[in-house]
Amino acid sequence: MNAQTLVAKVWNFAHVLRDQGVSYQAYISQISYLLFLKMDEERVTQIGEASMLPAGARWSDIKDLSGEALNATYVKLLDKLSKQGGIIGAIFLKAQNEIQDPAKLKRLVGLIESEVWLGLPVDVKGDIYEGLLARNAEDVKSGAGQYFTPRSLIEAMVQVVDPKPNQTIHDPACGTAGFLLAAWQHMKQHPKARDRGVYSALKNKFSGVDIVPEVVRLAAMNLYLHGITGVDSIVEAKDALLGAGGKSYDVILTNPPFGKKQSYRIIRDDGEIDSEREDYDRQDFFVTTSNKQLNFLQHIMTVLAPNGEAAVVLPDNVLFEGGAGETIRRRLLKNFDFHTLLRLPTGIFYKQGVKANVLFFDKKPPSETAATKDLWIYDLRTNQRFTLKERPMVRADLHDFINCYQSGHRSKREESEKFKRFPLDTLLARDKVNLDIFWVKDHALDDPDLLPPPDEVAAEIVESLETALDRFRNVAKALGEGPI
Repeated sequence: MNAQTLVAKVWNFAHVLRDQGVSYQAYISQISYLLFLKMDEERVTQIGEASMLPAGARWSDIKDLSGEALNATYVKLLDKLSKQGGIIGAIFLKAQNEIQDPAKLKRLVGLIESEVWLGLPVDVKGDIYEGLLARNAEDVKSGAGQYFTPRSLIEAMVQVVDPKPNQTIHDPACGTAGFLLAAWQHMKQHPKARDRGVYSALKNKFSGVDIVPEVVRLAAMNLYLHGITGVDSIVEAKDALLGAGGKSYDVILTNPPFGKKQSYRIIRDDGEIDSEREDYDRQDFFVTTSNKQLNFLQHIMTVLAPNGEAAVVLPDNVLFEGGAGETIRRRLLKNFDFHTLLRLPTGIFYKQGVKANVLFFDKKPPSETAATKDLWIYDLRTNQRFTLKERPMVRADLHDFINCYQSGHRSKREESEKFKRFPLDTLLARDKVNLDIFWVKDHALDDPDLLPPPDEVAAEIVESLETALDRFRNVAKALGEGPI
């Protein structure tokens, strides 16, 4: 059975379960559990390896069962594996059986049993799983799309950053591990990776974090099927913004979650909730703010290793926000070589109306002079119209940006209609160091037919109103009048 047929067969069964109230994401979680069990058994029976799983929690314990016996045994198995460590604990994190009909569960077990998964090439297994994740992201109701960055954009970011086999790669908001996978594929092609020792050490170069346990599970399984992770998981479930963790990384590639604020709970030693707050009071942060994207940017600036490189997807408000935003931008321009900004088009993310950018910057040693000399901005937004289904952004749409970027040869850059250089003095002279800069004439202003569709315009208006309301809340709070 080829990959496309297998994906169709697996996904068609999802629609049956959907009618019974099982979400796509819950279904993929069940696929993850059963696939891991089946592949563990195949390693034992076909290769002769020892099982990674404890006795009583293996594929052989459920594959021949049916009815309530299957359901009861499966529930106990998931509970046992959810308490394990390493890759097992990551994949079975908070695992539950969400397929209540034993007949449907038996059918899914039979579907997994019918294929020899270990015999499929790594890329095929990975493509099957990523195909399921992509379809899950299309389910707007589940909200899964917020974790999904267009593959074309991920690959372009990785190509221009060009991570090397000796560098450590980190994503503090890894979602389903798209950036880590793209970096893995890129680094495998490097000439140095032909050395067996270098290649085997590659797996130890990656790490990721996400705050959502269900997403960490999907990421861990995605990496496992692509052959990256081993006994230990390279992704973990935690709030990256709570601390640096005493580590630094050579390359950071990430798309932090959209949304202005994020609260977290302070837990006392006795386990009770002491308080809930929105601003992260960290010693290594130079400003305290409740803006989630600004906090992610501070976190990345903190954990980036000396001479490290970062490529980060962030919304427009990071470029013009006053107060904490201005302070962070000044620090970014002084202590980092903030050399490139890619203005992204709308219509490429599952949340409509989002206006985002990719910030490319390198961490430089402390100096009296600013590390940034020039900021080069590429405008891929003006006069560009994309939609997720009718006209999704593809790799070819990013070819000109990749060519203009001149990876490894940035001194050879040349200006063009879409690619402009802005000296540091010009940037610092702008009001509040506003880096939301555009210059390309928008033809939609002259031709109404070129305007975005009404739903996209409405989404942009909502986004702008939410930003304005958030600013008013901050003003009211500063005046001591409390939240609006």
